[in-house]
Amino acid sequence: MSDTDLPVMIDGVSAIADQFDGYLVDLWGCVHNGIEPYPEAVEALLNLAAQGKTISLLSNGPRRGVDLIARLDQMGVPREAYHYVMSSGEAAWHALADRPDEFHAGFGNRVFHMGPPRDESVFTGNGLLKVDTISAADFILNTGPVEYSHTVGTYQKLLDQALDHELPMVCANPDLVVHIGDDLVICAGLIAQRYEEMGGRVAYHGKPYPSVYNRCFEFLSGIEKQRILGIGDGLRTDILGAGQQGISSLFLSAGIHAEDTGGMVPERGLIRDLATRIASIPNYASARLRW
Repeated sequence: MSDTDLPVMIDGVSAIADQFDGYLVDLWGCVHNGIEPYPEAVEALLNLAAQGKTISLLSNGPRRGVDLIARLDQMGVPREAYHYVMSSGEAAWHALADRPDEFHAGFGNRVFHMGPPRDESVFTGNGLLKVDTISAADFILNTGPVEYSHTVGTYQKLLDQALDHELPMVCANPDLVVHIGDDLVICAGLIAQRYEEMGGRVAYHGKPYPSVYNRCFEFLSGIEKQRILGIGDGLRTDILGAGQQGISSLFLSAGIHAEDTGGMVPERGLIRDLATRIASIPNYASARLRW
């Protein structure tokens, strides 16, 4: 099949399940909407697990994996539906603890947290000291808006102060927007994007960046990349990241790109054009994650 024939339109993941043994599955917009799970998605994961597939949930949530598991428990997503959980928050936590590169090694341990208290696990227990003012900080840890109603403009004064102090920013969620129920809410990535446009320095953790995938490939050790499928609703995160890592991808059109794709009934040409403009072209497309 040539690249011009992609994406292949499928009704559900059962159509291609025999081609893959490992799955990297996005959470928000795919398995749940931030409030409750999608029953069809849970059914699909349970069916894949029953067939002996290895499932790693891969989220750009700015919290550690244990926090995401606790939230899935609260929502009623059974643990039998997945084997591993990896998050952008987990990747950020490890980078701030281990300082694996010049960027992260280049600043101290005093952190100004730009985000809600529920995300504080990202800087707890890895040697960081939280400070309450920009002037006292060595860097900013951006996990997203404090309130769902906030806009990027809400944080403009803080960003101006950070730029005046030449503070680097660590972004623990590259997503630009996410659905909370039926509402579209900004994410840390949109705030970080504004800071970069102003001239600030930013390091991102999460899809499509490599560090978050490297841990997942450890989970899927022994499974060749051609037998791994990335599933998600974000073209610039899930689909681009999968393409850069050399694995196949399934794009879910009824997620954050629903207004662009028509949502429930994906159209191949439309998705292909949109994907060409935003990121790499997915191998497969469906409306939602279902069996």
